[in-house]
Amino acid sequence: MTTVPAPTAPAVAVPTQSTYQHRVAEYWNAEENPVNLELGKVDDLYHHHYGIGAADRSVLDEPDPGRRKERITAELHRLEHAQAELLAAHLGPLSPADRVFDAGCGRGGGSVTAHLRYGCHADGVTISAKQCDFANEQARARGIGDKVRYHHRNMLDTGFETGAYAASWNNESTMYVELDLLFAEHARLLRRGGRYVTITGCYNNTYGQASREVSLINAHYICDIHPRSEYFKAMARNRLVPVHVEDLTAATIPYWELRKEADHLVTGIEDAFLDAYRNGSFQYLLIVADRV
Repeated sequence: MTTVPAPTAPAVAVPTQSTYQHRVAEYWNAEENPVNLELGKVDDLYHHHYGIGAADRSVLDEPDPGRRKERITAELHRLEHAQAELLAAHLGPLSPADRVFDAGCGRGGGSVTAHLRYGCHADGVTISAKQCDFANEQARARGIGDKVRYHHRNMLDTGFETGAYAASWNNESTMYVELDLLFAEHARLLRRGGRYVTITGCYNNTYGQASREVSLINAHYICDIHPRSEYFKAMARNRLVPVHVEDLTAATIPYWELRKEADHLVTGIEDAFLDAYRNGSFQYLLIVADRV
């Protein structure tokens, strides 16, 4: 019997469109951060985002130094995977015949999580060729390379088929792009009634302008964190209607408190996140919207 390969999108000649995007691609091509890589090694699910939920702080009391590192790493991974599962839970209902789009997929953990939950086909897009190659190798190693595929493309201009997707998402990647351009592409890709989900950090308009801590985060990740209000304005301009909004700020603080104690994983940005969350200038939001 002849196996017919799944359709792929036409080739996109150049995945980057600006000097800034080129810099972002260079950053992620060079990135070898233990807080991403070591956590992913726990179960070969590599997430490029933060965690939610109550942390088991007993891992800090482990007397054996090597075992302490292992337990802290596993606990942080548990929290980040809980975040991925929360996002995936809001994509449905989906069937194995449906296709989903992961915008800014990183090393691919989110697409795998969605596929394992629903059995759906997933297309992930990253501006980093290195991340794309890594994620495709992980999918092949899991035996799901025919269902989960990663593409070295720009999430603002994917070349994928209009209306082909039942659901799409960004997980902590919206701060790298203009929201109107991003949501226009999601609206184009989603079928009518399709679901869009994002979990993102945004600065709190009621605080005023971006705080010092938010500016430090921007500099650290070469990003531009958007104000909370702009998400809803840009969605309205692009046929995305929010149906659920959840403030996850309190839920993510335990992750950051534990990560600050992980000497083998700290990056130096932990205090900025904790201070920004605690002083109210920064929020961690889940936004779920329908494409109308």
